[in-house]
Amino acid sequence: MGNYKELQEQLTHTYKNVWSEIDEVETKKVFDLGDEYKLFLDAGKTERECAREIQKQAIEKGYVDLNTLVENKTPIKPGMKIYAMNRDKAIVLFVIGEEPLEKGMQIVGSHIDAPRIDLKPVPLYESSDMAFLKTHYYGGIKKYQWTSMPLALHGAVVRKDGERVDISIGEDENDPILFITDILPHLAKDQYTKTIGEAIGGEDLNVLIGSMPHGDKDTKEQFKLNVLRLLNEKYGLQENDLVTAELEIVPAGKAKCVGLDRGMIAAYGQDDRVCAFAHMKAIFEIDQPKRTAVGMFMDKEEVGSQGNTGSQSSFFYDIVAELINLQTEKYSDLLLRRSLGNTKVLSADVGAAFDPNYAGAYEKQNSGFAGKGIQLVKYTGARGKGGCNDANAEFMAEVRKIFDDNNVIWQTGELGKVDQGGGGTIAYLLANQNADVVDCGVPVLCMHGPYEVTSKADVYMAYKGYKAFYL
Repeated sequence: MGNYKELQEQLTHTYKNVWSEIDEVETKKVFDLGDEYKLFLDAGKTERECAREIQKQAIEKGYVDLNTLVENKTPIKPGMKIYAMNRDKAIVLFVIGEEPLEKGMQIVGSHIDAPRIDLKPVPLYESSDMAFLKTHYYGGIKKYQWTSMPLALHGAVVRKDGERVDISIGEDENDPILFITDILPHLAKDQYTKTIGEAIGGEDLNVLIGSMPHGDKDTKEQFKLNVLRLLNEKYGLQENDLVTAELEIVPAGKAKCVGLDRGMIAAYGQDDRVCAFAHMKAIFEIDQPKRTAVGMFMDKEEVGSQGNTGSQSSFFYDIVAELINLQTEKYSDLLLRRSLGNTKVLSADVGAAFDPNYAGAYEKQNSGFAGKGIQLVKYTGARGKGGCNDANAEFMAEVRKIFDDNNVIWQTGELGKVDQGGGGTIAYLLANQNADVVDCGVPVLCMHGPYEVTSKADVYMAYKGYKAFYL
């Protein structure tokens, strides 16, 4: 019997729970990192705010603006720390390695946009003695989840005088909140007959922003006018300034610990700011790597990565070309192609954590679990792997060895049952440039909900895993 047990231990494998494997010293590191992560989430409720927070922390760590180096034609050297900001919505960090860029890079790439509700270009109207904002949702949301909950308004407005005004309403303790109403259950007979996806329509997501009039009995649209008056007094805005604005409705409130043991975090936007935070922390601890370490923090992933701030734009390739040009006097497109072809990438996006309340949507043996570490996802896509990047076995083995050698607790997983649905990440975009890429991130409960849940243990193991990959 003893021989059978020994053989079983040698041949079989069970993924470990992080909490059962770490000691008191490392447990404290987990909780300390979790506290820091919550502050990061609170500081970055939108892609703009998140990009600026990363820029702020990078500058504090000694990173310099690539534009300055290009303007001054400053040669780059090993150990230099550089950032490149793209329109305040995406940012890339570099730590220049000992080897030339032609030999490839170690990239960890995440996205910092999140599902939300945007304002329409002409949003403000009044009805039934109340003022509302018309909206257009962004990314894959369950619309019914956004009613009857505290909401905040974040974003930027470019006024007609050209000045940009940053707005945040609903986060300070003394701020008012905004709200999307829902019908009371006593009168919801018709609503109950609809499917859950039809119960709240896209045009029903109108945000309540005011209920007091301004003016006299001859004043038209007094409730709308009062909102405009308040916006003008605080921000100098007029109604036509809202056309040149990017204003987002997000859940109000701060990130919170979950459970009496405080082992988890609930917050808006953890897809994918949890991975962004983890590899930001990791790259900040890299000083002079063998190969150039790169942290990508991109926009627009939730709507397909199109646009000049998304991963499908040429921005990243342009700035790598600029770096190669500063590193060698013999720049050519061939050097850029070689650099990309020799590059290794962790596409740092979240995975779906197994939820026992909805077990029927998952294939448990091939699911990721909250608390079992960073999750490797060989392929995403939908049903027959449609739209996926399918990492090759050699690169999977390489990443596995890095994690094992550095005591990183990891697991594998898929996004639910084969025919249940699916999803994608930015992984295929760099893979299309001939880089080796695999998805690797934190498993999340309630993904794309107004509040998502992660394990502090997984956040910590993601940080450890990304740092090991950079080295």
